[in-house]
Amino acid sequence: MSTPPRKGLTGRFLFVAGVTVAMVLAAVPAQAADIPAPGEIAKSGNVEHVTNVPKPASLTDINTDMAFQGDYAFVGNYSGFSIYDIKDPKKTSVVSSVVCPGGQMDLSVHGDLLFAAVDSSRNNDSCSSVGQSAAIKESWEGVRIFDVSDKQNPKYVKAVETNCGSHTLTLVPGKGRDKKNVYVYVSSYSPNASFPDCQPPHDKISIIKVPVKNPEAAEVVATPVLFPDGGNPGESLPYPYRTSATSGCHDITAYPEKDIAAGACMGEGILMDISNPVDPKVTATVRDDENFAFWHSATFNNKGTKVVFTDELGGGGAATCNEAIGPNRGANAYYDLQDGQFAFKGYFKIPRHQDDTENCVAHNGSLIPVKGKDIMVQAWYQGGISVVDFTDSANAQEIAFFERGPDSAHRLSGGFWSAYYYNGHVYGSDFNLGLDVLKINDDLLDKAGKVKFKDLNPQTQDSYQPDKGH
Repeated sequence: MSTPPRKGLTGRFLFVAGVTVAMVLAAVPAQAADIPAPGEIAKSGNVEHVTNVPKPASLTDINTDMAFQGDYAFVGNYSGFSIYDIKDPKKTSVVSSVVCPGGQMDLSVHGDLLFAAVDSSRNNDSCSSVGQSAAIKESWEGVRIFDVSDKQNPKYVKAVETNCGSHTLTLVPGKGRDKKNVYVYVSSYSPNASFPDCQPPHDKISIIKVPVKNPEAAEVVATPVLFPDGGNPGESLPYPYRTSATSGCHDITAYPEKDIAAGACMGEGILMDISNPVDPKVTATVRDDENFAFWHSATFNNKGTKVVFTDELGGGGAATCNEAIGPNRGANAYYDLQDGQFAFKGYFKIPRHQDDTENCVAHNGSLIPVKGKDIMVQAWYQGGISVVDFTDSANAQEIAFFERGPDSAHRLSGGFWSAYYYNGHVYGSDFNLGLDVLKINDDLLDKAGKVKFKDLNPQTQDSYQPDKGH
């Protein structure tokens, strides 16, 4: 197990030229003049705001995660999900929406199938279900499967119940003779002795096997224990100094081509061998009880030689991008993989202090395919969207950003849940404001547009060859 130094790095605050509002990017308290007015856009000069498409009126809750396939984007919402036509990004439009409540509705797509994570205890598995206590044995939570072959009329196919529900999910396609199947790694946590289907210690994940041509036969085929020693016991320190105990994983990112996966598991990060998709093996573990509160998500670089872990300090509902919290908490942590183990290199946090009404923390992102570089676009809730070059793992540098002023109508509950690069544009899923489309106009990133993806599930990474395609 690897642990970074007890003393964190000093803050790295950058000046970004060409912003649309006056901002001072320095390690000083944020002043009123430094923060955009509510709804006002601030961005670096190399970012073009292409369009915003408001949430469909039928989806009354917040937007969550995204997936992409062909000319379509799939956007989750606690109330269901929407499908967008993005063939012409400037004319992005809603094709259909499905009302099917049950947060978080994290999404992945595979062929004609869409998988949606439900970590909200319901009275049944239908789209007309209502919330019901997990203390009632008959309550349901888990994974819903939809047929999205007809983008205008998605059809609900199957529900699979899993222990403690499905906070997030990750697809691992079968290989060789197993190509007819896809496996769903289900991450969930927060067991309780009063929940019949979510008992402590919950040191495992659930794995669902889905026959692609017969999704009605999907079922849980394994529940491997990842933390036989109980994992990180956590701390009882006050916020923001407490590290969460491990009781399951929050999110897993798989790199099937390389037979590896990285798990962000509350109190620690893990590396797994997934050469046998129903029997993953933990090969390395890392903890950071100094600066990480909650290991939230993971991203490999294209070579599979680095992992970026994010810390969801405050659960995404706190103002953590300020001087009081500092540059190393609620941040990214960068690890090189050396001899199969994690080697800590550095932290990164957006350099712009946010208002105390703005929830802001490191959240979901994906790589931008640039030859010879490791570059990632990432959401930071009300901290906006940031593009970071982490080619030098110990000195990650922001090269572009986009944000709005405080969401005054939704204090501490707004901003971008996720931001992903897909075929030349960046798509941001905003809690309350819908889907934003950005274009990064930068010499460093121009050739990335030549890499065309057929689909993108950010938690299932595929390799790409810059300048040659995907």
